[in-house]
Amino acid sequence: MLLWVSVLVLAPVSGQFAPVSKPVISLQPPWTVIFKGEAVTLTCHIAGDKKWYRWYLGTKILREIPANTLQVQDSGEYKCEIQGLPQSDGVSLTFSPAKLILHAPPSVFEGDPLTLMCREKPDLSLKTRTLYKNDNELIDLGKNPSFHIKHAGLKDNGEYRCTGSETHCCSFSSNAVRIQVQELFPRPILRADPPSPTPGEPVILTCETQLPPQKSDVQLWFQFFRDDWCLGSGWKGYLRTSVPSIVENEDPSHYWCEASTVPSNVSKSSQKLQLPARVPVSPPVLTLSPSSTQAVEGDWLTLSCEAKRGSYPIQYQFLHEEVVLWKKKVTFRKTATFQLYLKAEHSGTYFCTADNGLGIRRSQPVSLSVTVPVSRPVLTLSPPGPRAVEGDWLMLSCRAQRGSPQILYQFYRGDVPLGSSSATSAGGASFSVTLTAEHSGTYFCTADNGFGPRRSDPKGLSVTVPASRPVLTLRAPRTRAVVGDTVEFRCEAQRGSPPILYKFYLEDVILGSSSAPSGGGVSFNLSLTAEHSGNYACEADNGLGAQRSEETSLSVTVPASRPVLTLRAPGTRATVGDMVELRCEAQSGSPPILYQFYLEDVILGSSSAPSGGGVSFNLSLTAEHSGNYSCEADNGLGAQRSEEVSLRVTGLTGSRSGPVATGVAGGLLSVAGLVVMALLLYCCLPRRAGGRPASDPSRSLSHSEPQEPTYYNVPGWMELQPVYGNVNPKAGDVVYSEVRIQEGNGHAAASNSAFGLLRTYLPSRGPATSQQPSRPQHSSVIYSQVKVASPPVSTALRS
Repeated sequence: MLLWVSVLVLAPVSGQFAPVSKPVISLQPPWTVIFKGEAVTLTCHIAGDKKWYRWYLGTKILREIPANTLQVQDSGEYKCEIQGLPQSDGVSLTFSPAKLILHAPPSVFEGDPLTLMCREKPDLSLKTRTLYKNDNELIDLGKNPSFHIKHAGLKDNGEYRCTGSETHCCSFSSNAVRIQVQELFPRPILRADPPSPTPGEPVILTCETQLPPQKSDVQLWFQFFRDDWCLGSGWKGYLRTSVPSIVENEDPSHYWCEASTVPSNVSKSSQKLQLPARVPVSPPVLTLSPSSTQAVEGDWLTLSCEAKRGSYPIQYQFLHEEVVLWKKKVTFRKTATFQLYLKAEHSGTYFCTADNGLGIRRSQPVSLSVTVPVSRPVLTLSPPGPRAVEGDWLMLSCRAQRGSPQILYQFYRGDVPLGSSSATSAGGASFSVTLTAEHSGTYFCTADNGFGPRRSDPKGLSVTVPASRPVLTLRAPRTRAVVGDTVEFRCEAQRGSPPILYKFYLEDVILGSSSAPSGGGVSFNLSLTAEHSGNYACEADNGLGAQRSEETSLSVTVPASRPVLTLRAPGTRATVGDMVELRCEAQSGSPPILYQFYLEDVILGSSSAPSGGGVSFNLSLTAEHSGNYSCEADNGLGAQRSEEVSLRVTGLTGSRSGPVATGVAGGLLSVAGLVVMALLLYCCLPRRAGGRPASDPSRSLSHSEPQEPTYYNVPGWMELQPVYGNVNPKAGDVVYSEVRIQEGNGHAAASNSAFGLLRTYLPSRGPATSQQPSRPQHSSVIYSQVKVASPPVSTALRS
């Protein structure tokens, strides 16, 4: 038996299709899988004799010979070509070394007998064989190698394989073979000529189908029917008949044909064909599906139009508000349908028409309302922009570009609802709020008209808080700010969105600036100088206007510098009795400054300069005033001492100073009673000499008026003593002394008494003089004789 493995190109003819020349390859034996070492004979079939045949293995020309057969033993795809015709379809052969092979035809048609052979190599002797379909055991073949199916059908499709075993030995499995049963011929088609015959006139009915070239030897039996009545049958695929006349109320007849093989194991019928008389169409009926007149945009709407009566073909039209949407021609009894993807503009009135050339008939109108779900809304912020200022009036507007009213709009910050509003028409909704710092965040809105809320894109909003009035604080290492100290200025605004730029001012001069990127305050360190005294302030600015703090005053205390001591005498040489001005002045230093005057390390006196500058100290010189002078300046930040200034007082000789002092001391001891009397008289004076402290403003050391003597350079006990003076001192061991009780001006009396006292008690370091101190007028003089007793000079100074 030959196996045909190629399909011809077919052209239709009456009843069947005739082949167009294209060679077909057959196999002998009719298997595509063969044991290695066996041979297969290929035959190239074509109608008529040809001069040569060309054979291909793959794309390579294998041989060109005048005969149409070729014996091969190699695996591959084989094709043949005949002069002037296209190549045949390829056939693939496999020469297998397997022990067991399942043979099956490569193509099987409906109704064909099907044989599967489980074949082993000649050197094997199998005792059992089993056939499987889709891995399920189909049948135990035993020693029989073949399995037969009388008439193959679609139920026999599947994958087959077989196994075999020798007695007490080995088992073998074959290759898998897929069986796909092919259609023998397609369902026939009934055609009428003419397609719309006039009743009573002849018409030719043709039943068309086709057979594959492998089955060109199969004959088909044709039968023709009108409704359930057989009009005729035969081996030819056409029939000549006529269409009977029908009245208007009758349905047209249906014609159909049937093709079958003989014996009749494959039979197929055509669709029914209506060959009516020319009957006008009835008014069509339009239906909508879904049937609700309320549809949603995005849904699919099916419109169906059907005329219950009328000759075919019928032309249907679907219209929306007199606008044609679609046309369809129906040639058999069935409903014309049209699908529409709904949009908002599809709301309105629909109808359909039917026409078979005998007049247009129109359906009743059907209304449809298309509801549009809301589109994704758009949220806008007014004023626009991502930054807003606290206190601004913010309007949030939400609008969906599309959507059937009524639409419910809702506004959110984060997931917290702020408010809602309904819109009965287009335009959207708005929501207003006065901004605070807490309104920073992400905003969105939703729109819903009953088909589920749609959410807008989020919009971020940062509410900028203007900087509040800052607070300026100062931190110093001590209670008083001193030159050289480092003072920390801290400026902080309690509220305000960062970044905040801070500026520091001394009066209206900018000292520096610093930014706080994350808010809070900033600090500014300043090493103090004397110029840094004044009013300080700071500014905070985050772009919404600078805010200035209250002013804070700072007084920078300057430590007193090392003072300079100057001495002014009336002449070029300092002489006993001269009035010398000692002036002490620190060039820099914050007031008040306390000045102290020293002779060697003995304090002569002190004075304060409340407003700064220097002070003076007047001294009536005696011989004992020779020595090194200095002064100190102190404003509470440490005393500063001047350099020493040497002064040499000239006057009495040193040889007479000792006896005079000794004599005076002795005379004083002997006249104690007189001293008591003098003290009583002195206490009765209207004003005590030197009674005010050095810091008393009335004791100013200005040169503009006569100055009181300063008593800080005299021991305090001497202030209450009577005033003594030497009278006519001469060489010898007797000293006359005078005790004066002053009258008149208190200031003058006190001054003369003080210096007379110094002349009596302080030993003179200068040369002796014979000058007598002038006797003050209006004074009482008491003379006494005192024996000289000369104690050491140092003892007299210290006492």
